[in-house]
Amino acid sequence: MIIAAAADAPVGGVAGWAADLMEKLGGPGAGLAIALENLFPPLPSEVILPLAGFTASQGRMDVVAAVAWTTAGSVAGALALYLLGALFGRDRLIAAAARLPLVKVADVERTEAWFVRHGAKAVFFGRFVPIFRSLISIPAGVERMRLPLFLALTAAGSLIWNTAFIAAGYALGARWHEVTDLVGLYSKAILAAVVVAALAFVAVRMLRSGRGARRRQVRRDEEDVRI
Repeated sequence: MIIAAAADAPVGGVAGWAADLMEKLGGPGAGLAIALENLFPPLPSEVILPLAGFTASQGRMDVVAAVAWTTAGSVAGALALYLLGALFGRDRLIAAAARLPLVKVADVERTEAWFVRHGAKAVFFGRFVPIFRSLISIPAGVERMRLPLFLALTAAGSLIWNTAFIAAGYALGARWHEVTDLVGLYSKAILAAVVVAALAFVAVRMLRSGRGARRRQVRRDEEDVRI
């Protein structure tokens, strides 16, 4: 990211795109950028939000409006994913899981039971976890969490997350990208943990499948011997 001067917006990449939206639309531009970030998790909120704070610090956008619009954008993006999950539905999810290798319907049912017990906490605290802050809306829709509760939890979590990052960008001014650099390490740690957990799941499932196949073969061999 390139910053020509303290008063200049960054050029190029996601930061340049978001800065252009905010320059043209102000607070609504910041809200639109965050709504799209919810729909497309590779767009990082840790870039967009501190940049909104920096833009506000330069007098090109009101900081309260930045918080309000980005929170509205978060809720709008999360609602779209909630509706997608509700449209897909539980039956289709289970049918899809049954066709996937190494995934069992029981896995989906256990996850479903967990979400029924902890869904409210997952939706609220999930707003503070990169990647999952967007994806958590889908199981909420699949499980048809009460919409007013989902919207309230999403708005509350998003308000805290957005305010913290916008305030940091506002305070740091032209050094807003330091927030992005710091949170980038946090995001990478989360992603690495997810990858390790996924690899461990696949390894355990393949090991169990191999053992099951060997046991079935032994039983067939024993039956052949009896015959």
